Amino acid sequence: MIESPNITNAEFAQFQKLIYKIAGISLADSKQVLLVGRLGRRLKHYGLSTFSEYYRIVSGPGAEEELQHMVDLLTTNETYFFREEKHFEFLANSILAKHPPGQPFDVWSAASSTGEEIYTIAMVLADKLGAHATWSVTGSDISQSVLAVAKRGLYWLDRTRGLPKEYLRKYCLKGVRENEGSFLIAPELRSHTHFMQVNLNTTLPKLGKFNVIFLRNVMIYFDADTKRQVVERLARQLLPGGYLIIGHSESLNGITDCVKSVQPTIYKLP
Repeated sequence: MIESPNITNAEFAQFQKLIYKIAGISLADSKQVLLVGRLGRRLKHYGLSTFSEYYRIVSGPGAEEELQHMVDLLTTNETYFFREEKHFEFLANSILAKHPPGQPFDVWSAASSTGEEIYTIAMVLADKLGAHATWSVTGSDISQSVLAVAKRGLYWLDRTRGLPKEYLRKYCLKGVRENEGSFLIAPELRSHTHFMQVNLNTTLPKLGKFNVIFLRNVMIYFDADTKRQVVERLARQLLPGGYLIIGHSESLNGITDCVKSVQPTIYKLP
């Protein structure tokens, strides 16, 4: 097994500045080993011996495709169905329970990764509003590779962690033949979802307005100013009285008052 080249502090600083410029991610000094492990495979791909050589590739002209590879490698994080389940209980029991029957309901999963959050939301909406009601879930991420996984909606059975058995039976199809050992999100759920690549640190594309936005476990990588800009940008996409839900390890305390705290990690647009 060929080991990844070592990285100097100066080289690491170059990548810290680059990923901050592109994605607003403040890569802590403690993440140096992670960067070496993830980007080392690209050095091997090109037959490079130093990170400086790779930096010249991703920062040079015509680097868009390789730059996307780099972003995908540095921003992909583990997720699972019904992660931080209290948020989905709040969605079901406090938001959807008060939603006027027959009215559209739209949710944005703004850092959707491989799609488990999107389909968890879809299952809750189908359960509470009905699979044929007018609702939608938009999933976005900066990484094209995780969006490709999310769009497919196909997962190995060992990814059912946190997924209630009744939802697995009702909203998932067991894989057969070449897909044996996997499950597919049912077409009636996937028909309510759509996906797009979005960089939260730039001007947002036309997305429409949402009743709820999930922005979970991504702001831990942002500094305070980037957090403020991102939250204020997303808040403009909420309908009046809409909710912004962030990760359990995150807080908007001292960041912005454009949304008001309902309870820890759950905020509401006045």
